[in-house]
Amino acid sequence: MDTAVKQSPAPVAEKPSGAYRNLAMATVGFALTFWAWNLIAPMSADYKDRLGLSSFQQSLLVAVPVLVGSLGRIPVGALTDKYGARLMFPLISALTVVPVLLLIPAKDSYGAMLAVGFLLGLGGTTFAIGIPLVNSWFPPADRGLALGVFGMGMGGVALSGYFTPRMAKHGDNLPFLVVAGALVVYAALAAVLVNDRPGRQVPTDTLAHRLGAASRLRVTWELSALYAIGFGGIVAFGVYLPTYLKTWYELSPTDAGTKAAGFALVTVVFRPIGGWLSDRMHPALVTAAALGLAALMAIVQAFDPDLTPGGTVALLCMAAGLGTASGSVFALVSQVTPQAKVGSVTGIVGATGGLGGFVPPLVMGAIYSAKGSYSIGFMLLSDLALAGCVYAYGRMRTIQRDA
Repeated sequence: MDTAVKQSPAPVAEKPSGAYRNLAMATVGFALTFWAWNLIAPMSADYKDRLGLSSFQQSLLVAVPVLVGSLGRIPVGALTDKYGARLMFPLISALTVVPVLLLIPAKDSYGAMLAVGFLLGLGGTTFAIGIPLVNSWFPPADRGLALGVFGMGMGGVALSGYFTPRMAKHGDNLPFLVVAGALVVYAALAAVLVNDRPGRQVPTDTLAHRLGAASRLRVTWELSALYAIGFGGIVAFGVYLPTYLKTWYELSPTDAGTKAAGFALVTVVFRPIGGWLSDRMHPALVTAAALGLAALMAIVQAFDPDLTPGGTVALLCMAAGLGTASGSVFALVSQVTPQAKVGSVTGIVGATGGLGGFVPPLVMGAIYSAKGSYSIGFMLLSDLALAGCVYAYGRMRTIQRDA
């Protein structure tokens, strides 16, 4: 009897203060590192003019951090399973300071910008740290909403889109110095305030074995596909929407950044709504409805409506659908994944979601360069979202909630 007591982890419900403190710290850290991750995109039009880039080169510049940050979630998620968020959050936040500051001397060279963008991808990996941390602190009945609140940290993209170009008007280097300073402060606070849940299961096998075990789960790849559409769409629009609005609707960089920030803000608001709804009905149904809305709005935008009001309404409704789907998919992850594997599965699912955001900017840039139109790109998005809607409803709703 004594042995059983010693092996039982401390009940999460008995430590609400610890749970909410860790949720708050994880969300703030996620937002700051995502701001850093997205520092290049709001300034991409300026880099295009300064360096004489083609549309494809501009798209590649903003897509490289997305690719690296997405793939980096796989090892970072597995390392979080092993070493815990208490170590990983302050460590990754502090390391992200380096590429942020390197953006200052690299700004006049395309090759240097690509290299720094590669390193900047480190900021996009914290997603795989926060999900297992939050998942461990909250019981299943409240987990969807908690994960959705954490997901609001992707509002760092909106913060970057709104504040980065405005700060740059007061000094080319100011955005990078401010973000670097904020990351240093956060890393110091996280070292003190972030705690792993008492009784956390620590895997004893190797990194390769844990990733292999996670990759052999069918649900890992099913959820990866859905997340690639939902979150991938958010990332894609986060990095490419300023370019699209500036090119197609001829907005100034500041106006384009502001409207892109509005899009990102809507996705942030609807992500916890997706999690909250998933606590009350099967998350597959929420995902199907959300992706169906995104598919419909992508079709509307493919017909190039005027920005006011048609284009604005279509883009904001699309943002609502994608944000809701992102929240509901990870509510499903938390229900069907063993706690000790959440980090590894999260890493793979999160990586695939980020990769879903890497391809569309390149496709949109290539299509516009070839055809002078974005309509084909929006129709492709609608096809993918509709496929996800059908699969979520037809297959994923058969997965049962855990006890």
